[in-house]
Amino acid sequence: MARPSEHDGVLYRRSGTKFWWMRYHDRVGKRRQETTGTSDWHEAQKKLRERLQARDDNILHIVCKGEQLPFAEWVDFFLENYSKPPMRATKTHEANLRAVTHLKRVFGPRKLADVTGEGIEAYLRYRLRQHVQVKTAAGFVEAGPLKPSTVHQEFRILRRLLNVAVRKKLLRSNPCSEVEFPVTVKRLFRSHYVSWSEQERIESKAPEYLRNVIRIITEAGLRIYKELTPMRKDQVDLRNGVVWIPDSKTSNGVAEVPLTELAVAAFRGSDSDRGEGTIFIP
Repeated sequence: MARPSEHDGVLYRRSGTKFWWMRYHDRVGKRRQETTGTSDWHEAQKKLRERLQARDDNILHIVCKGEQLPFAEWVDFFLENYSKPPMRATKTHEANLRAVTHLKRVFGPRKLADVTGEGIEAYLRYRLRQHVQVKTAAGFVEAGPLKPSTVHQEFRILRRLLNVAVRKKLLRSNPCSEVEFPVTVKRLFRSHYVSWSEQERIESKAPEYLRNVIRIITEAGLRIYKELTPMRKDQVDLRNGVVWIPDSKTSNGVAEVPLTELAVAAFRGSDSDRGEGTIFIP
């Protein structure tokens, strides 16, 4: 019978390194030895406690994998499985591709677990100091500084990318939660409700088919690319004043949407514009 271990886990020094090492047993009793990556005793103790907690939660192998996984490799996995249509809209995927180009330049060589709040704040300040690069026939020309809204979009994409890693248990927490954006971003996510007078001014400058589209969007609240553009005639029941949405951005969006009299009239106008086509909106 094996002799019981006196300690659940211990820290010790090894010759030739300034870092503390830790020794502990996994769930099957196998002894593990690895570096804590720090010379601070309190940080090393924290690392050991995290290892023991992961062992007790039966996620030790997942946590270790997250610490060995390169950031660039995780980004490629995220783009392939959580960014492309139909998981996300095409425009969302294009925005993700633009953002990760810059993220990879800074965080690409690091391990996923080595991305910290301090590193993210340094990246944001670095990006806010950069200028827009405009491609011309003579080469790239430097224009004005990057807008804070552009850098904030990169920050949101990074936060989403790391949130998925947390759900996959590759990270214990998202370091973006420790970050405060360095500058104030004006007019970010501030809703504006179009008044009837504003809508009339827009419609007065628009052609007939576009006026119908504007009426349908404002009256029925349909999403342009996901719900309205791919709509077919068999989804619309003008007699009963409803439209069926089979595919939407959210599960709650898959439903029958009631139409107002203005929306019904706009649909009838679009129907006559389209003629005998199968797609309802041209």
